[in-house]
Amino acid sequence: MAQSPHDVALPSPALEGTHSLEQLLKQRRSQREFAATPLTLAQVGQLLWAAQGITAGGKLRTAPSAGALYPLELYVVAGQVGGLPAGIYHYHPRGHRLVLIERGDHRDTLAAVALQQMWLAQAPAVIVFGADDARTAAKYGNRAGRYVHIEVGHAAENLFLQAEDLGLGTVDVGAFDDHGVARVLRLPRNVAPLLLMPVGVPR
Repeated sequence: MAQSPHDVALPSPALEGTHSLEQLLKQRRSQREFAATPLTLAQVGQLLWAAQGITAGGKLRTAPSAGALYPLELYVVAGQVGGLPAGIYHYHPRGHRLVLIERGDHRDTLAAVALQQMWLAQAPAVIVFGADDARTAAKYGNRAGRYVHIEVGHAAENLFLQAEDLGLGTVDVGAFDDHGVARVLRLPRNVAPLLLMPVGVPR
């Protein structure tokens, strides 16, 4: 398949880390202060793969999903990432690639709709978790919301531990205006924002 000029191929993920799982669990802490050091494209790709990368059968992913329905959608609000122009990108697990949604540095705008938590804009990139609940509801009905929230917790912890192994820091941010985040990211109507995770080198 030909690659669109708006597509960004991500480096293949590493399958071995530098720390044991036990070390990462012990070391993991929430970080809200970030150095001005840019991220690399390989680091961003590794974080996205850890959260929602495909691991087997062309479908199965790094985080469990009720019924293997995978309602999560990941976005990157990039400001300082080497090899990646500032912009908003949508992660496509199949093909391990990013697709450009909007050019420009939108970190300040995102921080503003996150209840004016302007420290978010210090992070070189913010990874946003969204979800299409209807994918899960088609099988599980009114239990879907619970299952989707369980799933985003699994994926976020994967990202936390991967960040720790890469010498990076992050934190869960759930305080934001849903409509504001959806507007900034130009989310489709069927995708609701669930979680923001700013990522960078801890200061």
